Amino acid sequence: MFTTVEALELVERVTTAEELFGPRTIDPDKRKQAKRRYHALASVLHPDVVGPGDTRAHAASANLTRLHHEWVRSAVVELKTKTGVYRIGEPFAVGSVANLYETDGPHVVKVVRNPVLNPLLHGEWDALRKLERFTDWNAWLRPFYPRLLDTSGDVAKGSRAFTVLDPLIDGFVTLADVKRAYPDGLDGRDYAWMHRRLLKALAGAHQIGLVHGAVTAENVMVHPEQHGIVLVGWSFAVETGQRLIATSRTIGYPPEVVAGDPVTTATDVHMAHTLMLDLLAPSERTQISFAKGCLQDRPSRRPEAVDLLTEYDDLLEDLYGPRVFRPFALPDKTGA
Repeated sequence: MFTTVEALELVERVTTAEELFGPRTIDPDKRKQAKRRYHALASVLHPDVVGPGDTRAHAASANLTRLHHEWVRSAVVELKTKTGVYRIGEPFAVGSVANLYETDGPHVVKVVRNPVLNPLLHGEWDALRKLERFTDWNAWLRPFYPRLLDTSGDVAKGSRAFTVLDPLIDGFVTLADVKRAYPDGLDGRDYAWMHRRLLKALAGAHQIGLVHGAVTAENVMVHPEQHGIVLVGWSFAVETGQRLIATSRTIGYPPEVVAGDPVTTATDVHMAHTLMLDLLAPSERTQISFAKGCLQDRPSRRPEAVDLLTEYDDLLEDLYGPRVFRPFALPDKTGA
């Protein structure tokens, strides 16, 4: 803690934000330290604390706020690879493993928050490269997966690995956003096109022996207007028959993962249909029954994603007739 005199002398002495908060950085721990320092100084310089007559403290408080805002907003960092330089600032999304950043170019950079988790990004690179090679021959599946543009490669001990991806920003939301927009659940006709595309993404990955391992609402990107689906978050991906190298406390896993057993394509099927149950409105009894049929405790009793595509299409035709395009949008919360 600072006394008022100490805070005044410190804030009045500095001329730049870096002098007060240190070098600009995206390191989460150092940014937390800067925030704590700001709050410690602000707590003794605030006009409500010093009173209305202390104009010196008022001026110092205003300058402190300006410097902190400048430091936070313009903390641009350059990340370099063998082939490119990527300038990043504030994260726009926070995942279970890494933060996501926009750049000053057509890229998104995914930076692992803790160097201990670097192997998860390495696993994601392997998975995305395998999917890229696979979709060279199956181009119709290309839109369902992220596009890997560059990587940090091997980094020094204690440094954080990062991935450079084709951006999925304009128009895309997550299934978690969709769930929040429709808290009472989705009409089965709306969720139908999302689930069909998710099954296609899984079936493609399963064909080359990849298990995604984290099929959650946060990892399914949705473009409502274009009816697009992209399965992201491949950091937990492994080959079928392997154990997941890490798990997240925020994910509800199938029994085989909880038991620490090897995973198979059936693991993704379980997770995708757990997600389906979570997204559908309770009145969608037929689709709910379909989803429950994919949640057998024994992985060997669950159907394959590629077989489910035909079964699900048959179910949809029985329910709704011939397939037609159904516009979908998130509610406008602004009232405009």
